[in-house]
Amino acid sequence: MLGIAFIILGREVERTDRTDFLQRRHAAQKKDQMEDFKTNNGILLRNLLPGHVAEHFMGSHKIGLYYDDYSSVGVMFASIPNFFAEFYAENDVNNNGLECMRVLNEIIADFDDLLEKYRFNCIEKIKTIGATYMVAAGLTPKAVYDGTDTDLDQYLCHICEFAFAMQECIKRINKHSFNNFQLRIGINHGSLVAGVIGATKPQYDIWGNTVNVASRMESTGKVGKIQITEESCLLLEPYGFRFEEPHFVEVKGKGTMKARFLIDRRIIPT
Repeated sequence: MLGIAFIILGREVERTDRTDFLQRRHAAQKKDQMEDFKTNNGILLRNLLPGHVAEHFMGSHKIGLYYDDYSSVGVMFASIPNFFAEFYAENDVNNNGLECMRVLNEIIADFDDLLEKYRFNCIEKIKTIGATYMVAAGLTPKAVYDGTDTDLDQYLCHICEFAFAMQECIKRINKHSFNNFQLRIGINHGSLVAGVIGATKPQYDIWGNTVNVASRMESTGKVGKIQITEESCLLLEPYGFRFEEPHFVEVKGKGTMKARFLIDRRIIPT
């Protein structure tokens, strides 16, 4: 009888140990799933929002309005005016416009790839509006370039370099696709407000006269050229950028403003 009791007791201990093991394994699996879920959410959030903003929402500040005031930010709008005016069509040949949108997606993706380059790490994509690409430089708390703090002058320099890179990119796209897309670019700098709007599908955006004037620099500019406000040109000239003679443009809410077209880039030592 004593032997039978030991056998039964041993089986109970074995069953208890197995149950504990399965519970621990299940808990570990749930923990791993939660970690994977958190990681995937973080990746998704960083694709939707700038890195420092994503960290804000992933931390303890998940509720409430998020915004930042900036005193000096460079803003650029770049559009492809002839995309919808000349290229886009809805017919059987291009699958009711689907193939045209596929081309636009490839163009925007190539611009996004440019932003992955280290020299453009202080530039943040804000959004695309149709065939218009919008970026800003100087929105991170401490933008760093080559190990040093980046000031407004450098923000503007990098945005101008990015504008030239976009022009070169569109030329390569035209060469391989046998198209004739051209960019019309406008740049301005100044103070603005940046923030996140919406509890679901949050949208990071920037607002202010600086943004409005940058948009007007693009819309009143010329295809194939980069139009910049006179104030921004004065900051860029010491860095070797060359411009055409000043001209005047009408800006809503601002009246007549002086602007110039950027014609040549600075020489960067190799």
